[in-house]
Parts: sequence; structure tokens; C-alpha cells
Amino acid sequence: MSIEVLSRMQFAFTAMFHYIFPPFSIGLGLLLVIFESIYIWTKDPLYEKITKFWIKIFAANFSLGVATGIVLEFEFGTNWSRYSRFVGDVFGSPLAAEGIFAFFLESGFLAILLFGWDRVKPRVHWFSTLMVALGSMMSAFWIIVANSWQQTPVAYKIVQANGASRAVITDFWQVVFNPSTMPRFLHAVVGSYIQGSFLVISISAYYLLKNKHLEFAKKSIFIALTVAGLSSVIQPLIGHWHAVIVAEHQPAKLAAFEGLFESRKYAPLSLVGWVDVKNEKSYVLSIPSGLSLLLSGKSDHYVKGLKDFPKSDWPSINQVFQSYHLMVALGMLFVLVSFISLYWHYKKILYQKRWLMKFYVFSVVLPVIANQAGWFSAERGRQPWIVQGLLRTAEGFSPNLQSYEIIISLVLFALTYLLLLFSWIYILNKEIQHGPEHIHTIPSHDTEKKFLDAAIDLKKEKHGF
Repeated sequence: MSIEVLSRMQFAFTAMFHYIFPPFSIGLGLLLVIFESIYIWTKDPLYEKITKFWIKIFAANFSLGVATGIVLEFEFGTNWSRYSRFVGDVFGSPLAAEGIFAFFLESGFLAILLFGWDRVKPRVHWFSTLMVALGSMMSAFWIIVANSWQQTPVAYKIVQANGASRAVITDFWQVVFNPSTMPRFLHAVVGSYIQGSFLVISISAYYLLKNKHLEFAKKSIFIALTVAGLSSVIQPLIGHWHAVIVAEHQPAKLAAFEGLFESRKYAPLSLVGWVDVKNEKSYVLSIPSGLSLLLSGKSDHYVKGLKDFPKSDWPSINQVFQSYHLMVALGMLFVLVSFISLYWHYKKILYQKRWLMKFYVFSVVLPVIANQAGWFSAERGRQPWIVQGLLRTAEGFSPNLQSYEIIISLVLFALTYLLLLFSWIYILNKEIQHGPEHIHTIPSHDTEKKFLDAAIDLKKEKHGF
């Protein structure tokens, strides 16, 4: 295989493994704020137990997200030096902002979140939880700013330096809020809320099946289902906004999403099917005029097909089509499952359905697949461009690499990440088996007096008084 293909394989593997963990951190961060807010408001010791337990799960996940994310930044230099040279002036600012405004915010309050429960006032701890949750979202924001600029580059000029071209920022805030930043950021964050919620649902359902920690599990699963349900409803609306941006700035990607070869009015919305790239035909179940209606509100809206673009600019169409529709299908499943479950909770029959609890235990993998499929379709759909319209992927890799160097490092990464994955699963399982800690309630003054009087009486009897 070529150096380009091997470098892409290595980056894809490390990026996709890393992307398992940040959505869990973002989703759990929001839920921790909700759990602890309820505890602060009600003083209910059950919510203290709930918050403390999910903090431990958050900590186990957060550490893996940080460790695996660092590798990606090194790969920009080792495997993609020409790409780094081209985008370095643009990427430097958001990546520096991520370190200053997000990572330091997270790490600064993380110690209080993990170890400060009995050392600081409850409201101070709640504020620390809020800051860690906000920091995880801010980290995602700045990373997505950099990535979105690759999708919709604006506010730059091309200069020559040492015989090489590079992009230079002309307006920082236009780069930050480039056309695709906000829909992509919101889409990723809401997807993270769903993924974090289903982790809580999965573990809580396990306890319900085992008939352990029942009140803890019921409270946790209800709040997580509520967050998952609301997020699942909001997500298609954000996805629609994003699709409109893609149609304007990356029409070839949208055509690949829909398997649309011919430019046309009354463009159909594909639901499921197969794309025959060789014969340039799509065999799909679709809604007539659905795509045109969604993009503009008019059934006769003109949508560009793949044949409007040179074949050299086509992405891997069937891969993009299938991954995109997998994401959409899972998104619809989350809406259905969440709201049926909330209805059954209202009817007080949810926890009687053991088959659903069994589904919940394994359902945690579904949002992971959906988020991975979404990122895959977004990044694969941009190909063959590494920076849309400016730099091709084939022009971005490091020229001095040798194939065997990439293969060796890829194998080592695979072994290391496999070990990390088993360690993460082991730690999670250990915490789950241990369960939430017992919360000792503080006795009232009357109770304290009774205990004290009993102790005095016992002492008198011992000494013969």
C-alpha cells in the first residue's frame, strides 16, 4: 500500500478510537451537573450517591480521552507534514485556544470534582462540576472549529514561503465561526449527550436486572432517558441545518449522502438502498421530492448530482451513503426508544419489561456507532480534499516516510490501544460491580443525645456506678 493510504489508515484508526471517549465525557458531564443540581436543591442523599458514583465513571473515561487525543496532534507532524505546513497558521489559533480555554478549565476543576466532595462546600463542588462539563464542551468546540475550516475554508489568503504554499488567517473570528462550525459543533455535542445518556441507561438497566441498587437505578435511568429523548428530538433539526450548509458549500458530499448522480429538480430523499458506482445508478427506497423540500421548502428546488463534478472529485460514494444512512437510522431509533420508554415510565410499567432492560444493557454501543458513522461520512465525504477545494489528501502526507515505519507504528498503536480498551472495560466493570457507595445520613440532635446517654449509662455500668 502507498504511504498516503497507510497514513490515512493510521490516522483513521487512532482518531476513531479516541472518539469513543470524548462523547461519553461530554454526555456524562451534563448528567453530572443535573444530578448534583438536584442534590443541591433537594438535599436528598440518594442524589449524593448517584452523583458520586457517576463521577467515578466519568473519571475512568476522561483519562482515556486525554491520553488518546494527544497522539493525534503528533501525527499531524509525523505523517502529515505538508498538510501541517499548509494549515499550521490557521490551526495554531484554535488548537492553542483549546489548550488555554478548555483543557486548563477541565484540569483546573477536575481535582475538586474528583477529590473535593468532603473538602469544599457543596455549591463550590457543584460549580467545579459545571466547569468541567463546560470545559469538555469547549474542548470539542475548538477542535471542531479547526476541522470545520477544512470543510468550509474562509477568511484566509494563500502565501508562498520557502517554495511551499500555506494558508494565513485574515480574520480570526470568521475562521472561528466559519459556515459549518456551529451546526457541526451542536450536532457533535447533542450526539454526545445521547451517547453519555445511554451509558447511564445501560449500567442502570444492569442493576435493575440484577435487582440491585433499585432506587439508584430508577432515578438514574429516568433522568438519562429524559436527556436522551430531548437530545434525540433536537438532533434531526440540527442535522437538517447542517445538511443545508453542506448543500451550499459541499454539494458533492451531499450528492454522495443521497446517492444522487443526476442533477435534478424534485430530488428524492433516500431512506435505504445501495449505490452502484460503476454503472452510476442508485437502488434506493426514497421519498419523492423529499430532498428538495428539506433543502428549500420547495419541491422543485434544483439539487446538484455527482455528474456535475469531475470523477476525480468524487468521494467513496457507497461508503459515504451507507454510513450516513446508518447514522440517520440509529438517530430515529433513539427517538422511538426514548419516548416509548418515557411513556411506559409514566404508566409505571417500564421496569417490568425485562426484555427492554436487556436491550438497554447492550444499547450503549448504538450511539457510539452512530457518532462514529456520522464522523466517517463527514470526513470520507470530503475526500479527495483534505482542505476543501484547496489541498488534496494526496498532497498532504509526509514525503520522507517509509511504508514499514507506518506499518510498525500502526501495529504498536493497535496493541497499545487494545490494552487501553481492556483496561478501560476492566475499570468500568470493577466500578459497576462495586456499585454506588452507601451514604451515611447525619443523625439528628435527638438521636445524638440518645446515643450519648446510652454510652454514658454503659460506661457507668462498666465502672460499677
